[in-house]
Amino acid sequence: MSATPTERLWSVTDVSAFLGIPVGTLYQWRHRRIGPRASRVGRHLRYDPAEVRAWFDKKAA
Repeated sequence: MSATPTERLWSVTDVSAFLGIPVGTLYQWRHRRIGPRASRVGRHLRYDPAEVRAWFDKKAA
């Protein structure tokens, strides 16, 4: 992950809002190994905002 110290990692809810998709879709994508890469922090999933944006830009192109 490449988040800077000033930029916090995104939760599933944050990514859901950014992409405009339901939270359940993110969990399905993770299970199927598609979608933006997530990491576990304790029991929570966290996303690097830069990686989510890069994934989105790649898919939108």
